[in-house]
Amino acid sequence: MTRKIAVVTGGNKGIGFAIVRGLCEKFDGDVYLTSRDVGRGESAVELLKCAGHSLLYHQLDITDQKSVDSFKNHLISKYGGIDLLVNNAAIAFKNDSTEPFGLQARETINVNYFGTLRICESLFPILRQDAKVVNISSALGHLSKIPSIHLKEQFKNKNLSIEELSELMRKFVKDSEEGNNVKEGWGESAYSVSKVGVSALSFVQQRLLNAENPNRNISVNAVHPGYVKTDMTSHKGVFTIEEGARAPLFLSLKSTYKGQFVWKDKKAIEWDGQLPEPY
Repeated sequence: MTRKIAVVTGGNKGIGFAIVRGLCEKFDGDVYLTSRDVGRGESAVELLKCAGHSLLYHQLDITDQKSVDSFKNHLISKYGGIDLLVNNAAIAFKNDSTEPFGLQARETINVNYFGTLRICESLFPILRQDAKVVNISSALGHLSKIPSIHLKEQFKNKNLSIEELSELMRKFVKDSEEGNNVKEGWGESAYSVSKVGVSALSFVQQRLLNAENPNRNISVNAVHPGYVKTDMTSHKGVFTIEEGARAPLFLSLKSTYKGQFVWKDKKAIEWDGQLPEPY
């Protein structure tokens, strides 16, 4: 029997680390912790092994095509495919960051949206039957966080293509670099726009997979894990990383959802509806 394979990007700390730990406990197969920085990744793996868990490590920088190709080739040669992909790797500038907003926008979109898209485009062809893809989004990735009605309509277009979505992301970066992000209706959070992009990408991916071959039975969902105490939130969150991992683990292990925006309580909500509170 072919052994199942799970991959978590950005798994060396925070929610990603808690997801890896949860998968080590409950996933019936091999679990890969991946990280951009080898030292930090290997330290995280060692910590989990010392706690009695069995897992594997591979370097992965989702912004580097060579790194992505190397990982894909490793997976193909060793296993032939994968069964679970958790896209957790992301960045966020702090509220008091002094970098120009245009630069923040470019770097945030490059990692959070285009990096996620890059790893998906690489690994989707080797997703096995009944595979699951979990894209870690955010409450800030809810469509209500985009001020412009016109932009909202484009994001929720039922026939939106990946290239059209990517073009929206490029337009946000361009508008931000020109100082027009508020004027053009994007708002003032590059992280929010990046996660709206990740959420929208999830729905487009599910639609395309269904159209391509529904018999593969692959699920793609976006999830808001909650406001978690991590480096990304400067530890101002209200949930532990274990609590933040609950909904992603539910989607990874038990869920039958497809193409949904899932809240921290494991319930699917309307992405273009009213935003639940508290976050």
